[in-house]
Amino acid sequence: MLELLQLLKSKIEKLHLGGGPDKIQKHKEKGKLTAWERVFTLLDPGKTYVEIGRFAGDDLYTEHGGCPNAGVAVVMGYISGRLCVVVSNDATVKAGAWFPITAKKTLRAQEVAMENNLPIIYLVDSAGVYLPMQEEIFPDKEHFGRVFRNNAKLSSMGIPQISAIMGSCVAGGAYLPIMSDYALIVEGTGSVFLAGSYLVKSSIGEVIDNETLGGAHTHCEISGVTDNKYPDDESCLTAIRHIVDKFGDRPKANFSRIDAIAPAHGADFIPSYLPTDRLKAYDMREIIKALVDAGSMEEYKTDYGKTIICSLARIDGWAVGIVANQREVVKAKKAGNANEMQMGGVIYSDSADKAARFIMNCNQQRIPLVFLQDVTGFMVGSRSEHGGIIKDGAKMVNAMANSVVPKFTFIAGNSYGAGNYAMCGKAYDPRLIYAWPTAQMAVMSGASAGKTLLQIDEATMKNKGINLDEEARKKRLEDIEQQYNEQLSPYYAAARLWVDGVIDPRETRSIISLGIEAANHNPDIPRYNVGVIQV
Repeated sequence: MLELLQLLKSKIEKLHLGGGPDKIQKHKEKGKLTAWERVFTLLDPGKTYVEIGRFAGDDLYTEHGGCPNAGVAVVMGYISGRLCVVVSNDATVKAGAWFPITAKKTLRAQEVAMENNLPIIYLVDSAGVYLPMQEEIFPDKEHFGRVFRNNAKLSSMGIPQISAIMGSCVAGGAYLPIMSDYALIVEGTGSVFLAGSYLVKSSIGEVIDNETLGGAHTHCEISGVTDNKYPDDESCLTAIRHIVDKFGDRPKANFSRIDAIAPAHGADFIPSYLPTDRLKAYDMREIIKALVDAGSMEEYKTDYGKTIICSLARIDGWAVGIVANQREVVKAKKAGNANEMQMGGVIYSDSADKAARFIMNCNQQRIPLVFLQDVTGFMVGSRSEHGGIIKDGAKMVNAMANSVVPKFTFIAGNSYGAGNYAMCGKAYDPRLIYAWPTAQMAVMSGASAGKTLLQIDEATMKNKGINLDEEARKKRLEDIEQQYNEQLSPYYAAARLWVDGVIDPRETRSIISLGIEAANHNPDIPRYNVGVIQV
């Protein structure tokens, strides 16, 4: 576990270097702060913040030189005491150009702002769309243009947007700051135009420099496109803080909160207790005790459906409903006083039924939900099928998918197949979703997938008259499992934004607390309606 946490720490440190020390040096020679320096200058010092989209782009686009952290830093944190979302382009990564994952991460930032009614600040320093990949970022529904659609939607929702043009802002990207409520610009480094000087010359023959075409003086004194100009990054960021501290307060959802109590287990308990061996059993209740306020757990149906733990509790004073996979082997009572041994991490009919009921209760009572995943899937075999595992699983998925209270998901270990869905995977709109370094996410485990794929390969080759000997079978199985296991990595998931990042388990409690505080800013909770429930 210590090795996994050290790897995580080193990878995070590397992210803050963006395009590397040389690119940072050239960036600073222009008198500009780095993307992360801008973020930390803007945020209230000493206050908690949460990074969203950490490791997006990790090991992607290697043939193009890579795009670390998707070329943009995104955080949720406090500015002048107000919780906000900040999007800061990293111009040390391909001049801040937009790769497909950059658009996906920026859209995720806007989604967080919309869901939680949070002001969003854009620190713009971008060369626009990365042209060699324009077909993967330009025309589709979830591509570059969706950002400006969201600008308009955010405005219609009354959610404040502030943009600071701190570097290049060209072509279609120029609409992002100008569709914001406030558009600020830094003198000398900031520029905004639909077409730069070279394109203007080639298009209409006009010879003009970029500063005259779209610099700070032009847009603040002539066009009125931007509001005010500032001599440097620091003064521009100070102006943003002054604007935010004038925002009026809004109605809240009023989720229950009382004074916080420290957990029964200390912060270092989870890394010392959680096994890195995916086959080793452990008691998820002990993990929960390290997250919730001491003495606040009120478990639901303790002796029924034991492979899922459902419990009311408080985290940092906030009331929550916890749905967690139990990894211990448990003994389930059956009719006629018979006992059934149930495997930990597997969802059985009784546990699915219990979880569905609990989720519905939490929605009726406006209690946010926290999902702790370590799930290998639903139970299979004739006994489970005849017992109706599919309809019981459908009941749980229905109750969870239609949930109207905020949901927060953390992948502690396995996250396989339909278990990922039932335990509120990314497809089911958790407000935030993070993986621990011990997480693995796929349709099934590497060992199971390897054997299945090998059987398919053997059948295909047999049809061609080719029979594999034992040595060839072993080599083929090893190759399949190696490739599959690479895709199980939490960093593989984070690179593609299937999760919002990989975190140290010790960050979990503060992320949940900040997440519920953010959700509390949106009082619009619709009526809970699960539709048709399978019984």
